[in-house]
Amino acid sequence: MIDVPGVPRFEVAPHHCFACGTLNASGMGLVLHVEPRRAWTDLTLEPRFQGWDGIAHGGILCTILDEVMAWSLVGEDNWGLTARLNVAFKRPAEVGTVLHAEGTVARTRRRLIETAGTIVETATGTVIATATGLYIAADEARKQELRTRYGYLPLPDAPDPVARSDRQ
Repeated sequence: MIDVPGVPRFEVAPHHCFACGTLNASGMGLVLHVEPRRAWTDLTLEPRFQGWDGIAHGGILCTILDEVMAWSLVGEDNWGLTARLNVAFKRPAEVGTVLHAEGTVARTRRRLIETAGTIVETATGTVIATATGLYIAADEARKQELRTRYGYLPLPDAPDPVARSDRQ
């Protein structure tokens, strides 16, 4: 289940996504929290995700940022594919350190959704990496296909997604 703490919005079926899937034994197993226009996760990277000795691989940090930014769309029942991802690495992330990653929708223009993301070290608030992303929203037919494929199930007591006030 993907949820807002205490207020589940929807469920998705088990799947093989490297970042958030529960069926991928080699994956990251991120537990995502989703609300309209925002998604986040708290995690501790295992040594298997290191690049240099003791330091998380930059590609893994990119994966985390892409995941939280992409799921920030789904909080409004929007689905999209990554078109562009720009990452700025600020400090190395040591494996074993507790991290908080968050993605938000910054702007929606028709089927183009701009996002922002950050990863911070939880204990100190030190920014590890920041990102911006551009996602192409799925058309209605593709959204329905994805809802079916991933067993997307809005829960009966879930709050309605917020109105998208930034459309132009």
